Amino acid sequence: MTDLFHVVPHFNTKPFSHILPSLDKNLVTSCDLLTLEALDVAKRAQVPVAEVCKLQDALLVELHAQLCFKHGDDAQPEVDTAEETRRVKHEWSSISTLDDGLDTLLGGGIPAGYLTEITGESGAGKTQTLLTLLLSAQLPPPHGLSRSSIYISTEASLSTSRLSQLLNSHPYFNSLPPSERPTLSRILSIKTPDLESQDHILRYQLPVAIQRHNIGLVVLDSVAANYRAEFDKPSNGAGGSGGSSAAHAMATRSAQLIQLGALLRGIARRENVAVVVANQVADRFDRQDRAPSGNASRNTSYNSQASMTKSTGGRADVAGHNTPRAGTPRVGTPRTGTPTPISLATADPMSLDHQQRWLTGWGDTRPEHPDHHQEGLKTPALGLVWTNQLACRIALIKEPEFAAPPDIFAMLARGDHLNAEEDGESAATREREIVRWRRWMKVVFAPWTAPTSGRGLEFRITAEGLKT
Repeated sequence: MTDLFHVVPHFNTKPFSHILPSLDKNLVTSCDLLTLEALDVAKRAQVPVAEVCKLQDALLVELHAQLCFKHGDDAQPEVDTAEETRRVKHEWSSISTLDDGLDTLLGGGIPAGYLTEITGESGAGKTQTLLTLLLSAQLPPPHGLSRSSIYISTEASLSTSRLSQLLNSHPYFNSLPPSERPTLSRILSIKTPDLESQDHILRYQLPVAIQRHNIGLVVLDSVAANYRAEFDKPSNGAGGSGGSSAAHAMATRSAQLIQLGALLRGIARRENVAVVVANQVADRFDRQDRAPSGNASRNTSYNSQASMTKSTGGRADVAGHNTPRAGTPRVGTPRTGTPTPISLATADPMSLDHQQRWLTGWGDTRPEHPDHHQEGLKTPALGLVWTNQLACRIALIKEPEFAAPPDIFAMLARGDHLNAEEDGESAATREREIVRWRRWMKVVFAPWTAPTSGRGLEFRITAEGLKT
């Protein structure tokens, strides 16, 4: 029962102190105790069956208490649904984004008592959303919790200049009297450079800070940074294969992610605070993205604005695709030649490759044209293990808008002189020029609101904050 205190930290072990050492010795976990027959557990650990049954019942009661379930004779035979709905509605508290459209999309805002993730690529607006929430949490209901906020950073420090700009520019903040306006003094900030300090802060210092400073919002930006830095380090071992060390690192990271998720969910539930974490994304490659040969292939990422270099002889630098020439269609339009049919990454619809499109926020919509191949797909970092720890995932999608190609017929009608080589090169350059970035917000999954269909709700980042 090595994980007993992790699953139920306040469990009373005194009545079972005589059998717990045997259960520990035989590696019996809490999951084994709840899912296996008492006789099988007793044979495995060489302990009395009756004592195992008592331990199973006690553990089940404790878990039900954590989930606010009634047990045994205490269970209410009937529940007034209308009264229960009114009670939940009265107790419901959330943090507004200060934009009616985004709040409607989120089902009222970011609620207290849940672990919420905001994921997206660099520049999608994750930090801007978090900074707005840090200020909104100080507002009285229904826009906030009338409580302070804490910002835990694993990368860059808190941008106080941007917070000051939001305070001075947002019309809602300016409409409040000085006594009700949010202040920077009610936002605590701390930086965690590694996993060891992060675990110590979250496990020991954060609960004390919540009680002492009346914290209502805990922000972790970002959750993946320290794990990538820790597990991307080269192995210092003298022997062993790279595959075994990678598998061991993956298993270690999975266990730590489960512990982190349980810790953050417990804090959110016990303290009735909103815990919001930012997460990074990685490019997703389907099978049809791979080159027929053994050479590695990569998609051109929207996150990079560098143009592809031409190879000698006109051969493609990106496997399977020709380098753009003068006058060719811009990025995102169908390429010439045989169209790429849309297909699943795997023939098994129950595999993760197929199911992750409804868990990540990317790939759950059909392309506008059946022959188009979806590009720019992303996958949130830390994988399925971390996804299972979340109550809600919010995806921020960023896509470029390119300059429109020149109207050749209008130029001919005006009598403009056309030079095939020069005008073609300028047209190709213009087609790859990014005019602006467009951003969308969508709810991938949440227990209090329906997932968003399509790309989501488009928004802009302005000096006043997020605007739809």
